[in-house]
Amino acid sequence: MSYRLPDERVEELLSTVLQSGKIDRERDAAFLVYDLPYLREKVDAMIAAFPKTTLHAIAVKANSNPSILSYLNDTGIGLEAASVGELEIARQSGYSPDKIVFDSPVKSRQEIEFALQQSIHLNADNLMELERIDKTLQKMSSKSNIGLRINPQVGVGTIAITSVSGEYSKFGEPLKENRQKIIEAYCRYPWLNAIHLHVGSQGCDPVMLGNGICKVFELVCEINDELEQRGFNHRIRIFDMGGGLPVSYYRNRPPISMQEYSDMIRKTCPELFDGRFQLITEFGRYVHTNAGFAVSRVEYVKRHKSANTAMIHVGANMFIREAYHPGQWHHEISVADQTGRIKTQEPEESWVVAGPLCFAGDMLERNVYLPPIEEGDYLIIHDSGAYTLSMWSEYNSRSKPRVFGVCGDLVTERLGD
Repeated sequence: MSYRLPDERVEELLSTVLQSGKIDRERDAAFLVYDLPYLREKVDAMIAAFPKTTLHAIAVKANSNPSILSYLNDTGIGLEAASVGELEIARQSGYSPDKIVFDSPVKSRQEIEFALQQSIHLNADNLMELERIDKTLQKMSSKSNIGLRINPQVGVGTIAITSVSGEYSKFGEPLKENRQKIIEAYCRYPWLNAIHLHVGSQGCDPVMLGNGICKVFELVCEINDELEQRGFNHRIRIFDMGGGLPVSYYRNRPPISMQEYSDMIRKTCPELFDGRFQLITEFGRYVHTNAGFAVSRVEYVKRHKSANTAMIHVGANMFIREAYHPGQWHHEISVADQTGRIKTQEPEESWVVAGPLCFAGDMLERNVYLPPIEEGDYLIIHDSGAYTLSMWSEYNSRSKPRVFGVCGDLVTERLGD
């Protein structure tokens, strides 16, 4: 399986959608396309890389489209929710409570009680939240598995805003400063049977991710030894290693595969794979990113002595990070004609690719060499399946683009908002 969709496959998918009769050429000035079989291949590769008992809770924040999530439900995966809104999306998408992990760092008492009532796996962000959970459990019973998020403090990646494991982080309990307090919490609360970490997302080296897992696993061994020495019967039996495996947004930069990542962890922490722990993963970007791409009609071509500008219908409303941090985020762009055929002419001019919003920074590219662009052409923004539509901005109150899923010649007309 290729780590991203080849141009030939993108062209085939786009042409299939355009010729399906299910798209309004004028109204659908922008839309997303997902390769549904490829999406399942990504999930299958993830499942194959870990023990069969692993719960793969895909991060809803990466792609919150209910129809896409429903489409993946029969693979046996679960979902990770970072808010009550995402919990509701998970439920609407058909996922049972035992397949949902709730990770919000700012849970109200009401939200905690709701998750416990539904027997949803709950990861507390901090020691104060554990106190709230304990008070709630004194009033009710629950079948929820409950963990505590640990910040292993292994460093920051190349993109600071997606790195959550520095010496300071707003997430979790810092391991270095609060190690003993963490151990005491596991001794105090017999219902605390899981542990959770997340080092970061794009820009974080897989070795750093693995180091975070190892540091928290060392803590787990220390906690379980302490519980045994004190004569307690409960143990940590669930290890939630989070997600964050980087993907590639470039055609010539293959990323680490899921199997390679799993093998790396297995080599350094073999006990995690021998059956004594249930594993939970929370990958999102890995599953969705390369399976989808965005398409926008070129509405106007503006020429100026200093720049050629292609004016399109998506920008910072869907590609927030790229517009605000262009040096850290990148999507390759192709030009297609009105039939969906990708232009292969050698680029001769540089282009600005500008979105429709009313501020000057609404640009996807500021100096990109592309084949000749004409009004009515389509620009394809590759690898847009994750952290795009789920981050939609309502600035200027523009409508969300439609989402199409393709499986063979079958085009799913609308996959929700």
